[in-house]
Amino acid sequence: VQLQASGGGLVQAGDSLRLSCAASGRTIGNDVMGWFRQAPGKEREFVAGIRWRIGITYYADTVKGRFTISRDAAKNTLYLRMNSLKPEDTALYYCAASILPAFEIPTIPRHYDYWGQGTLVTVSS
Repeated sequence: VQLQASGGGLVQAGDSLRLSCAASGRTIGNDVMGWFRQAPGKEREFVAGIRWRIGITYYADTVKGRFTISRDAAKNTLYLRMNSLKPEDTALYYCAASILPAFEIPTIPRHYDYWGQGTLVTVSS
């Protein structure tokens, strides 16, 4: 599976962005797709995940109510709509695929099998 993330940029606090992640090489079926982020000097952290076939979602508490994960199965594309952005949301955002995961929606990076290259989101105050 190849994952290509895009949509990052420089925005001001309170603005919105939509990230995209195009998947190729495999049709996403009973898998989980997720978004992670990594700020400078910090560990990679889970942001949101979606069980592809049935659409169940799960969010980190830090983004719940502000971010929305979704997918377009026909386009094999994952999205992350980010509203009310804060400076602490500044990070490199990665999309990832967990192939037939044992857990409902994994939140630990090592449970994901494929990763995109990351797209940078910078939120100024």
